[in-house]
Amino acid sequence: MSRVEMRASASLAGVYALRMFGLFIILPVFTFFAKGLPGGDNFTLIGIALGAYGLTQAILQIPFGWLSDRLGRKPVIYLGLVLFALGSFVAATAVDIYGVIFGRIIQGAGAISAAVMALAADLTREEHRTKAMAMIGMSIGVVFALSLVIAPLLDQWVGVPGIFVITGCLAILAIGVVYKIVPDPVISRFHSDTEVTANRFGSVIRNVQLLRLNYGIFALHAVLMALWLSIPLSLKETGLAAADHWKVYFPVMVGSILLIVPAIIYAEKKSRLKQVFIVAIALLLLAQILLAVFNTWFWGLVFALLLFFAAFNLLEATLPSLISKIAPVGAKGTAIGIYSSTQFLGAFVGSGLGGYLFQHFGFYALAAMCSILLILWLILAVTMQAPAAVRSKMYQVRKMDTDEASTLSRELTALPGVYEALVLASEQVAYLKVDLKGFDEEKVTQLLEGNK
Repeated sequence: MSRVEMRASASLAGVYALRMFGLFIILPVFTFFAKGLPGGDNFTLIGIALGAYGLTQAILQIPFGWLSDRLGRKPVIYLGLVLFALGSFVAATAVDIYGVIFGRIIQGAGAISAAVMALAADLTREEHRTKAMAMIGMSIGVVFALSLVIAPLLDQWVGVPGIFVITGCLAILAIGVVYKIVPDPVISRFHSDTEVTANRFGSVIRNVQLLRLNYGIFALHAVLMALWLSIPLSLKETGLAAADHWKVYFPVMVGSILLIVPAIIYAEKKSRLKQVFIVAIALLLLAQILLAVFNTWFWGLVFALLLFFAAFNLLEATLPSLISKIAPVGAKGTAIGIYSSTQFLGAFVGSGLGGYLFQHFGFYALAAMCSILLILWLILAVTMQAPAAVRSKMYQVRKMDTDEASTLSRELTALPGVYEALVLASEQVAYLKVDLKGFDEEKVTQLLEGNK
């Protein structure tokens, strides 16, 4: 990657991380705070407040991406960050649970994910775009783990209102990063690998294998958000003060990451992604059952949380890879956009419905909801088709008309090791899915060179 590409990728990863940090940071401490607010004696409202951002994220993420095609990437990102900062300050000054819900809704309205990805695509060449997206993705995992560890400490020092103020200030800082550090693109154009296109919606929505994965990310984040309604309370009931919960979260997160690295390597190198995927879901279900069984025993909770986050992190890492392998070539951006919106919807439904069940039927009803979601996911995963052992590649092509692009697509598809190929004349890009074992990149290069 060039210096400009590295700067763009690193700075955009930082912007995305600052915003996601603001969404994650309250998870381990919010229940305690909300219970002390007027209206906070109702767990349904606590759950809605916790996950309200997910509803507006799910609704607005794709439209914000389309808006960035018309107004420009940076103006849309500025708008999203301003909304996020405004929502943070509204939540910080709220005098009851309803004010916090309103603030969280505004936070979620700052749906910049699609615009950030599109800007990253504008600023990187095709051969380096995967690296840029990986940097952004890794930043999310890092800030998630960091937020769980430092949230109890920040809560002790400044309280949840103070945390909301900090997240608002971080959003303002992110605006400065976008303005001063993120390069301006020479040209902005549509990218099928990162953006949602309306004419691809149908093929993606009708793809049964992608629907299984969309349900999976919905269930995964529904269960995650429901977890934060009960786990902080369970840890406190074992005698661990809220300010000391980081002493559990830190070793659990480190241990879970160490556990999943060999599994990820094995899945990719041995083409056993489906098998590892199924084991991870089963492990998540086991962890959920253990969390219910050991909900008042400290070491039982710690062990169950270790299993939970090992499975959670493994699934978070493998789901995007499965989406990439299964999505129709040239529709990857659409598939990921729908997948991401479903993820945020899961966060809202999991916390809202989980709060309702907790309020009216108790802890075990909440645990039952999570278990049912995971059992259904396990059934869908066992019966899904194993994804082909393919990798996505992109190549720049010369200007050509639609007929020439169709001819070149057929010629590329006929090459050894090419699983699927699509040349888009409008983007001057060839998208390929290839089997690396039989793929001959030199022949692809020769064919593309011959068409220049």
